[in-house]
Amino acid sequence: MSSLMSQWLPILLSSVAVFAVSSLMHMLLPWHRNDQAKLPNEAAVADILRSIPAGDYRMPFASGPEEMRSAEFKERATKVPMAIVTIMAGDMMSSFKRALILWFVYSLVVSWLAGHIAGSTLAAGASSEMVFHTVGLTAFLGYGMALAQQPIWGGKPWIPTLKSMFDALIYASATAGIFVWRWPS
Repeated sequence: MSSLMSQWLPILLSSVAVFAVSSLMHMLLPWHRNDQAKLPNEAAVADILRSIPAGDYRMPFASGPEEMRSAEFKERATKVPMAIVTIMAGDMMSSFKRALILWFVYSLVVSWLAGHIAGSTLAAGASSEMVFHTVGLTAFLGYGMALAQQPIWGGKPWIPTLKSMFDALIYASATAGIFVWRWPS
């Protein structure tokens, strides 16, 4: 087994690599530019949403099975569009800065977990293939697999989700490659 202390450098380096690769992919490539569309009547919708506190909302909303069986809810459910809306507090730039910081912390956690699992199952001097496989698979689980829940339960289209899962494969490969490079012999 490889000690976690011997993995602090690949954990840090892979987190920096994922942060850099994801930044370049999202800033330079047009890959995700059409994942969302502009709302028609954006200004009018923004005026309405401004009065709603930050949070997650569902429309139509029912507080439980009894309300869902009510005639009022059934009528509402046929008239309103179905939507899941997240309203975030703060301005766009401060929210974006916060997201970048949290993304780096998340990358550290995924790299730490991938290193921990690999270190618990593989010995120092393990083959490059086994290190890449173990770290890469674990990192992909951390970066990508939960994204499939968004189209399943949240109605998000599959194409942007699959593109993000492909991104996760790239992040996992970068993480695994760095662990292979820095794996103790």
